[in-house]
Amino acid sequence: MTTAATTFGDVLAAHAAERPDAPAVTCGADTSTWSELDRDSNRLARAWTRLGVTPGAYVSIMLDNSPAFLTAAFAAWKLGAVPQPLSSRLTPSELDAIVEVVDPAGVVGLPGDAGPVAANRVRLPSTADATESADPLPPCVSPAWKAPASGGSTGRPKVVVAGNAAVLDEVVGFADVLGIPAAGVVAVPGPLHHNAPFMFAALALLRGSHVVLQGRFDARKLLDDLASHRVQWLYAVPTMMQRIWRLDPEVRDSYDLSALDLVVHMAAPCPAWLKRAWIDWLGGERILEVYAGTEAQAATAIIGDDWLEHPGSVGRAVVGEVTVLGPDGVALRPGEVGEVWVRRGADAPPAYSYLGGEARTRVGGWESLGDLGSLDEHGYLYLTDRNTDVVLVGGSNVYPAEVEAALAEHPDIADACVIGLPHEDLGAAPHAIVQSTVRLELDTVVAFLRERLSPYKLPRSLEVVDHPLRDDAGKVRRSALRAQRLEGVNNAVRDQ
Repeated sequence: MTTAATTFGDVLAAHAAERPDAPAVTCGADTSTWSELDRDSNRLARAWTRLGVTPGAYVSIMLDNSPAFLTAAFAAWKLGAVPQPLSSRLTPSELDAIVEVVDPAGVVGLPGDAGPVAANRVRLPSTADATESADPLPPCVSPAWKAPASGGSTGRPKVVVAGNAAVLDEVVGFADVLGIPAAGVVAVPGPLHHNAPFMFAALALLRGSHVVLQGRFDARKLLDDLASHRVQWLYAVPTMMQRIWRLDPEVRDSYDLSALDLVVHMAAPCPAWLKRAWIDWLGGERILEVYAGTEAQAATAIIGDDWLEHPGSVGRAVVGEVTVLGPDGVALRPGEVGEVWVRRGADAPPAYSYLGGEARTRVGGWESLGDLGSLDEHGYLYLTDRNTDVVLVGGSNVYPAEVEAALAEHPDIADACVIGLPHEDLGAAPHAIVQSTVRLELDTVVAFLRERLSPYKLPRSLEVVDHPLRDDAGKVRRSALRAQRLEGVNNAVRDQ
């Protein structure tokens, strides 16, 4: 590939010229080769041009994981437009709220039951007629290479517009930090409408790597994909890691994963026991944890071998800067828990901009994503929880993530979420929501936890559900779950 291929469209064209018939994107039985990805995105871009998509416009993409999703992203980049990934499962009101903020030129995959705001948008096709010209388009650069919706917990839609243009030189550094291979095979089983899977899939394609997707996560199917495609690099969230680990050991160990060089996990806290299990299974040099927000002001990273020397840490800064401040804005001493603040650099250009939101900032360009944590004397960051999720129990802070990690060690608990509910005596008390297929009693679960947690951290109530608590990206929305439980309590009081 020549150094002149700097736009995303030109990069794709170069890969297509070098390996036209090699697979570029695979999802189940559906595969697009490099030449097909280049040709189809050219045709799609031309069809969108006639529907009003112009340079700098946003294009919302509401497709399930498939080669068509990434074809649509490249069509946007080739027009100088900004791809804006969205879930195909948004409710009409959720979609309306985001579309109102973004004001896209059109929506790909717009559902028939869209709300009134979204329904008035242009419906952009996800495929173009074969009669459309597949010739290259004039070079064009998108001013921002992505604009994903944030996973924030405020309840209001917020879109994070990347500060980097769709030019190879502006994003290649991210791929280097993540260890994404060139001309290799990369597996991204998470939903592309989330920031990390979309970013990793795009970066892998720009590096000429074959991207293997999953329509919906299945632990055994993923292992089959890793072995059959000889995958070298895998993105996973702790929920996926846990589901793989819960498989029968004979099943898990029957797959040849010798090609797998690196597993990158992020998006949610990884319980220490699970992290150790994966390190013992694959080796510490093959496990990389990354901590960063969608805003990408800064990022930390830690390889498994280093984690064993600093258990519980999410690593040291590899992009930007990280500090921990107290309520007065003064930097805390090593080991003291405070709010985590990040910045790209004192004089660096902005890493992003918001649509529909504002950053929490401090003098000096520092911003907070709402996380609590501490730094040790060597600059390793340790996270405790989200600031808004802390449960104040009789004057003592209880961090839900710590309780959830202990619950996840129980052999009958697939996943857990801990929230704070009102308590007459303590002010608030931990309430555990656990996913399980067996009947569990509070007394037996608490007895299990007593060996792992201090008494004040123990749940005072237990709720057992048989459905997943997290979305496909491994996110759990504690604020939403808490609001649902509080509404139930308030309704019961009103009915008395």
